[in-house]
Amino acid sequence: MASKNLSLHLHPNPHSAISPTTVIRFLNTRPFPTSTPTKLYVVPRRCLSFSPMASSQSTPTPNFNGFEPHPTLTNDDLKPTEPNQRTLSGWEMASLWVGLVVGVPSYYLAGSLVELGMAWWQGIAIVVLANVILLFPLVLTGHPGTRYGISFPVLARSAFGIRGAHLPTLLRALVGCGWYGIESWIGGEAIFLLLPKTMKQSSLSQFLPWLGTSPLEFACFIVFWSAQLAFVWRGMEGIRELEKYSAPILTILTSCLLIWSYRNAGGFAPMLSLSSRLSSSQFWSLFFPSLTANISFWATVALNIPDFTRYAKTQTDQIIGQVGLPIFMGAFTFVGLAVTSSTTVIFGRLISDPIQLLGQIGGIATKIVAILGISLAIITTNIAANVVAPANALVNLSPSKFTFRRGALLTALLGIAFQPWKLLGSSESFVYTWLVGYSALLGPIGGIILADYYLIRRMNLNINDLYSLSPTGAYYYSGGYNLAAMAALIIGILPVIPGFLQKVGILSPLPHTFVIIYNNAWFFSFFSAGILYWILSSFKGKDKNSQPIDPLLPAAAS
Repeated sequence: MASKNLSLHLHPNPHSAISPTTVIRFLNTRPFPTSTPTKLYVVPRRCLSFSPMASSQSTPTPNFNGFEPHPTLTNDDLKPTEPNQRTLSGWEMASLWVGLVVGVPSYYLAGSLVELGMAWWQGIAIVVLANVILLFPLVLTGHPGTRYGISFPVLARSAFGIRGAHLPTLLRALVGCGWYGIESWIGGEAIFLLLPKTMKQSSLSQFLPWLGTSPLEFACFIVFWSAQLAFVWRGMEGIRELEKYSAPILTILTSCLLIWSYRNAGGFAPMLSLSSRLSSSQFWSLFFPSLTANISFWATVALNIPDFTRYAKTQTDQIIGQVGLPIFMGAFTFVGLAVTSSTTVIFGRLISDPIQLLGQIGGIATKIVAILGISLAIITTNIAANVVAPANALVNLSPSKFTFRRGALLTALLGIAFQPWKLLGSSESFVYTWLVGYSALLGPIGGIILADYYLIRRMNLNINDLYSLSPTGAYYYSGGYNLAAMAALIIGILPVIPGFLQKVGILSPLPHTFVIIYNNAWFFSFFSAGILYWILSSFKGKDKNSQPIDPLLPAAAS
C-alpha cells in the first residue's frame, strides 16, 4: 500500500464490557461445548450461575435474592458473573496483555519516537512512564469487576445513572469502532504487500480522490475486514485456540526479527548508538503530548478493564495480571526501537513501518510467514480490544434487540465508516489528532467512575439497583440520569475542544493555555472531571437508597 498511509506510528490498541462468555472462551484452555446456550440456574443467596456460551435465545430471569431485574437492563451478556466462573489466574490475565502488546501498533509506537528524533532510551522512558501511570487506573477500575462480577456498562450505571450510562459506553464504543477500522486497514496493507508486482502497477492501484485510496488497497482492506468478522461471528469460539497459542508464536516471531536486526547491524552497539536529534527545548515540547498519546494508547482498555477482571479469581490475580502491561510494553518497545534504529545501519535510511520493512527483507517465503504473524497479532488484538466494548455497549443500549454478535457486526461496519486510510494519512494527524483527541473523551469518564466508586460509595455497590428502573433505586437519580456526572463530563471535555479545533485547522492560533491543556488532554480531563464530580456529589449528600449489599464474590476475592 502507499507508504504515506503508513507514515503514522502511534496507535493505542487500542487500544473493550465483555460478554460472560468472551474472555473465558479465549483465555481459558478448557474446551466448552459450542452448541450449548447459556442457561441460568438459581443458586442460594449470592450467586448467579451460567453455562459457558451466551445465546440469542431468552433465558429465565435471574433471581437476585428475590429481586426481579428489569428486562431492559439485563440479558446473558450483562448479568454478573458468579464465583465458579472466576477462573482467570494472574498469569492468564498477564497473557492477555502479551497478546495485546505484541503487535504492529505497539511497534509503530516505538518507531514513531525514533522518527520524531528521540534517542532510544528516551523513547523507552516515555513508554514505561506512561504505562506505569496508567497502571493505577487499570488496577483501581478493575477492582469492582472482580469484586462484583460486573462489566463496564453496568459499572457505569453507578456514576452516570441507569439511563445515563449509555453516554460513556457509547463514547467508548465509538473509539473502539475507529480502532477496529484502523487495525483492519493495517491488515489489508499486509495482504497488499503479498500481491504480484503486476497487480500493484495496474489501474486498480490508482488513487481515487472520491474514495481516498485505490480500489486495490480498499479491496485488500475488505478481505482482511471480512476474515476478522468470520472469527467474531463464531462467538469467540473461533479464536479461543488462536489466543491460546498467539502469545508464544508472536514472541518467537518478534525474537526472530530482533535477531535478524542484531546480526545484520553488527550488534546492538551500532543500533543503539544513534543519539537524540532534538534540543532540550524540542524534547520537552514533545514530551508531554507524547506522554499523553502513550497513555491514550491503552486508555481504552483501562476504561473497560472490568470486562476482563470480572473473571479473575481474586483481586491479587487481577493486580498481578495488570502489572504485566508496563513490563511487556517496555520490552516490546525496546524491540521496536532497536529494530527501527538498525534500519539506518542496514539500509542507510530509517524504516519505522514494520510492513515496509518486511518488503525489504527476505524472499516470498519470509514475507508469507511474517504476514501470517502480523495477521495473527492484529486479529487477536483487534477482537479483544476493539470489538468487545462496542458490541456490549450496544447490548447495554438495547438488550432486547442486540446480542453480542449483532453488536460486533455493527462495530465492524462503523469501522469502515471511520475511513481509517484517512486517519493514517500522517503521523501528525494520527498521533496528535486521533490519539490525543480521543483521550479527552475517555479521561473524564475514568475520573468520574473512580471518584464515584472510591470517594462517594467507598467501594460499596447495590447490585440489585444496578438492574432496576425503580425511581427509589440508588442509581435512578433524575429519571435515570445523574446530572452531576453529566455536568462533570461536559466540563471536563469543553476546555480541550479549542486545542483540538486548532489542531485540525478549524481555529486560528489560540492562547498558549489551550495548547497546554490539549497536549495534556487525558490528565486535564481525568482530574478535572473527577474532582468536579466529587464536589457536586458531596453537596448532594449520601443517597439514602444507596445501602450496600454483599458483593457476589466470597470475601476472599473481594
